[in-house]
Amino acid sequence: MIGCDCAVCRSPDPRDGRLRSSIYIETPECAFVVDTGTDFRTQALRENIRRVDAVVFTHSHTDHIMGFDDLRRFSWQRGSMPVYAAAETMADLERVFRFAFRATNPFPGYLKPEPHVVTGQFSLGETTLTPLPVPHGSSEVNGYLFHRAGRKLVAYLSDCSAVPDEIARKIAGVECLIIDALREKPHPTHLTVEQALEVAARVRPRETYFTHIAHELSQSYETRLPPHTHIAFDGLKLSF
Repeated sequence: MIGCDCAVCRSPDPRDGRLRSSIYIETPECAFVVDTGTDFRTQALRENIRRVDAVVFTHSHTDHIMGFDDLRRFSWQRGSMPVYAAAETMADLERVFRFAFRATNPFPGYLKPEPHVVTGQFSLGETTLTPLPVPHGSSEVNGYLFHRAGRKLVAYLSDCSAVPDEIARKIAGVECLIIDALREKPHPTHLTVEQALEVAARVRPRETYFTHIAHELSQSYETRLPPHTHIAFDGLKLSF
């Protein structure tokens, strides 16, 4: 947090120095990123990411889209960049990044987005993505369920203020739940730790990881969580 001297912001544990929430998924036939936040360039350099075949968006808040133009490096390699988002999110992307979608500067090295409006399940390589519409305050955003070879591998709900029963049933028994858990204190657009734990109790995943964490929640807080429940940190890698 800019200008903050709280214990977490001054923590010597590097895991407490978090950047914006995002995930990168790599399979034998496809690699893609979910959201390109303000820190996308820093994250891609840190993790030595050399390949992005597509980008998937949850919603259009600035902390999830403002690294969009840094996809140009991967778009140049491919010739274009497939972009997957719900209609409202896609409209916002086309407005904010009009120069890219309208090709107002068609230099070969610039970003050339290829829009795909998400209306239901779609596949990237052999991975199927099911959109999970959830409330994020007064707006609706997409989480995603990633399944492959008949396995429900990951449910990603980075930004939500509730998880309806219909969505909980859809992801029930998932191997890994990655879910919004901002802090202990209530927030109008994000889940608290208590609320995230309640969702996990309904979903019953094999493992749960809290993400989109505010500076009120330290990495050491993980010792207070139930078994198989974790605080995610930058650079965390999960294999399936």
